[in-house]
Amino acid sequence: MSGEEIQKVFLILLEYLVPTLKVFGFTLLYSIPLGMIVALLKMCRIKPISWLTNIYILIMRGTPLMLQVIVAFYAIPMLKQNENLPVFLQNILSGIDIKAENFKFNAVIVAFTLNYAAYFAEIFRGGIESIPKGQYEAAASLSMNRFQTFFHVILPQVAKRVVPASSNEIITLIKDTSLANVISYAEITLKAKQQMQNYSSITPLFIAGLFYFVLAMILTVISAFVEKKLNYYK
Repeated sequence: MSGEEIQKVFLILLEYLVPTLKVFGFTLLYSIPLGMIVALLKMCRIKPISWLTNIYILIMRGTPLMLQVIVAFYAIPMLKQNENLPVFLQNILSGIDIKAENFKFNAVIVAFTLNYAAYFAEIFRGGIESIPKGQYEAAASLSMNRFQTFFHVILPQVAKRVVPASSNEIITLIKDTSLANVISYAEITLKAKQQMQNYSSITPLFIAGLFYFVLAMILTVISAFVEKKLNYYK
């Protein structure tokens, strides 16, 4: 490829950086709080809730994310054709337009959120369980209730402990956004594949790889900064 063609491909991929970052941003926005909820449910003393949560985590972590994206994309249209579903589910599905432009995006977000929430849940659970029992006893001696203890004493310490593992997941997420191309969601990897076919060259793939590398480096720097700022929790 000539320099002019490389520049043209670069600008095309740059244009589709926004859809890629949308998947990344919305997945984090939904999966982190959901992951905390799932972590608390797994630690619940009510066994059926804990078991169901374990099954959910097992399925999400035990099956490929690509497969989950495909299922999320094709399951809704198939369910809409099923007349034997409960009425409330039929009402919910009837409001979903599978021909809408944002349907692919929504399917990707659902799959990514459910997948990453399972991973974050295990990270958060490990962080919560690593806090010494003495912390809870000290909070109780100060007449703090469970809500105050969790949010004012436990959560700040957990945040520090889970930063390294969470950072790894976040960096993996920016690379996993490329899996959205399996349902033809317009993002960097899909456009790179199209340009590769147009020019009969693998150079567009290397350019796409450069985008992911730079994004991963930025996230690495940010995570290191956050970890440094939380150093006072030792």
